Amino acid sequence: MIICIIAIYFFYTFAKIYISASEINFVSKAKNLPAVILSSENYQKAAEYKIANEKFAVISSFWDCALFLFWAVFGLKMLQNLLITEGGVLQSAVFILVFIAVNFVLTLPFEIYSIFAKDRKFGFSTIEVKTYAIDNLKSAAIFVIVGGLIISLVAWILSTFALWWFWSFAAVFAVILVINMFYPTLIVPLFNKFIPLEDSELKNSIEILMQKAGLISSGIFTMDASKRDNRLNAYFGGLGKSKRVVLFDTLVKKLDKNELLAVLGHELGHFKHKDILKNIALMAFLLFMLFALLGNLPQSVYDAFGLEKGAHGIIAIFLLLSSIVSFVMMPLIGYLSRSNEYRADEYGSECESKEALASALVKLADENKSFPRSHFLYIFFYHTHPPLIERLKTLGMDIK
Repeated sequence: MIICIIAIYFFYTFAKIYISASEINFVSKAKNLPAVILSSENYQKAAEYKIANEKFAVISSFWDCALFLFWAVFGLKMLQNLLITEGGVLQSAVFILVFIAVNFVLTLPFEIYSIFAKDRKFGFSTIEVKTYAIDNLKSAAIFVIVGGLIISLVAWILSTFALWWFWSFAAVFAVILVINMFYPTLIVPLFNKFIPLEDSELKNSIEILMQKAGLISSGIFTMDASKRDNRLNAYFGGLGKSKRVVLFDTLVKKLDKNELLAVLGHELGHFKHKDILKNIALMAFLLFMLFALLGNLPQSVYDAFGLEKGAHGIIAIFLLLSSIVSFVMMPLIGYLSRSNEYRADEYGSECESKEALASALVKLADENKSFPRSHFLYIFFYHTHPPLIERLKTLGMDIK
């Protein structure tokens, strides 16, 4: 059985590497074509950044596979022998927290390289070492407290109910909804500074757009994203009364008023078309399928890993195999998301104009070094947004 499981993981790793290699090969050839959308210089830079990201993804995939082998062959069994004596909720929670902590430490060098070498080389990362260290300490503290409580809750459910996978799904989904509700007002402010939008004219225009879409928010804020990264973004965060409009300070500096309103109009299009509720329903369905599948694995799977089929073993196997199931589900998620993006573009262009939204998308691609072309396999598995060329053509731009 363990050979079969490792073979499945190898196939999953091979698929990811093949897709990345296909993207590298595609972009390497496409960068020699006449530049589209971006200037010739930025077109080349975007291609180089894309290739660097995919090469990094290939190396990360190999490392993830090595970690999987470590845990599958002897790591989980060794950890069980060290930490599990009588079992129970507390020991299970400690086991999973240690498991996650070890994975974090072993993948930390990759994150450090990505932020302080790769992204800094291409002009994105601006974070200082001190800020990065403080962020990680805060994240660790939040995870130990909140994550520990969630893991303990799931471990208790596993130990109490016969249909544990269903009630675990219900509990985890409820927790996700609660976290999404309070994340923008309680968690994010621990890392970033939020200032109410000072431009009264822009604020008034945004409020008119929100009123037209029927969105009631708790405020419009700018966030000091530039102290960590130079990418441009904006989002509507939270659920219920905690909803707020957040503009990256980098976005406010780079986009004109009409472009910014078109981008926010696009985001409001998701709200108007109830895409947020659709995404929540989709997430619930996929999470249910994940729990139903991994919650009904035969005893032979646990025997293969050398684990008891207790709370700690079930959660560990769930965490170890969930990436494979998620990968299989990604094409469906991407297809539905891309469809929603076209409709949101249509609404955004109606809020301002097609020209304003197209201009904003070009600036976003330019500043974020987004290469406008991509291999069809990469689009199929990873793109949650349609290719930029297709979006701009739909908005009426003449692109050859």
